[in-house]
Amino acid sequence: MYTEDDLRTAVATGAISGEAADALRNSVKASREVPAGDEEHFRLINSFNDIFVTIAAIMVLVAMAGIGQAFTPDINGPPPFAGLLIAGAAWGMAEFFTLKRRMALPSIILLLAFVGGTFAMLLGFVVMAIGGDSFGNGNEVLGGLMIAATGLLTAGAAWLHWRRFMVPITVAAGAAALAVTVIALIITGIGPANLDNPENVLIPLVFIVGLAIFAFAMRWDTSDRERQTRRSDVAFWLHLLAAPMLAHPIFHWIGVTTGENIGVGAAIAVLIVYIAMGLIALAIDRRALLVSALAYVLATLTWLFDRFGAVELNVALTALVIGSALLTLSAFWTPIRNTIVAKLPGDIQARLPVAGKLAAS
Repeated sequence: MYTEDDLRTAVATGAISGEAADALRNSVKASREVPAGDEEHFRLINSFNDIFVTIAAIMVLVAMAGIGQAFTPDINGPPPFAGLLIAGAAWGMAEFFTLKRRMALPSIILLLAFVGGTFAMLLGFVVMAIGGDSFGNGNEVLGGLMIAATGLLTAGAAWLHWRRFMVPITVAAGAAALAVTVIALIITGIGPANLDNPENVLIPLVFIVGLAIFAFAMRWDTSDRERQTRRSDVAFWLHLLAAPMLAHPIFHWIGVTTGENIGVGAAIAVLIVYIAMGLIALAIDRRALLVSALAYVLATLTWLFDRFGAVELNVALTALVIGSALLTLSAFWTPIRNTIVAKLPGDIQARLPVAGKLAAS
């Protein structure tokens, strides 16, 4: 089985011409009756060997964590030597399995291990150097600054990884590290001691940062409207990062996350918001928003069915309604999307991913 990434590599190396690759894409598109872009392809597994290598890599990383933990003194923070060994092992394995073998799933795991190990290493060494007790006793500002600096350096490490290996998820990992930096700096600037309820500041910050990452993802998306390059893969992971950062604050403000009775008004608001998210997802041709908000909708519908007497079947009815709706949406995704996008202004249409009849126009 050949992936879009394989086609791009074949064209880049001169194995086939760009016209031949386009002809193959059009042939597959015609046989499936669904535009390739609408299926939101991203490379994950080519064969069982990807899973085999991933399992082996995780075992090595766990071993590195255990060895590093044994050399780490008892500190009030992440073990720095474990992070160092994990990051080093992840980079070393990526030199072969990512750079030479181009294995997707192992590359994703190794990237996440590298970024996480780097963050743990940097923060752990800071705690060792300063002393874990220095972050308490009203000195939360120092802790906030150290977390912000660690996030910034981790983003820099992610950039170096991107320059070396070009794994699409790396950009999202770097964006997450920068998000930690920005949020930590703002919270530190306000002063944790001045916040009666930090959640009232943290939730809006997460939402604003989520909007920024969403806009960044759309910038990558608009640069590859046909979804034939790595830029589309980068956008996919950025959307996957931004979606929960947008969904959670919205449903938190509605009252779904408080753990109390939702109420009919809040339940209606949840459904309206989910429909609005569905329209946005259709317009930009990304399903991440729908997936991220799914848990909140399931909880709301479960409460509604329970509220109106279907106590024993509330979970089953919720799963049936949502599952049927999502399957129907998936089956008719392209015609529904074409209808929605056709009603948008022309300048917006020109920036959205092409699909179906829009691709031919």
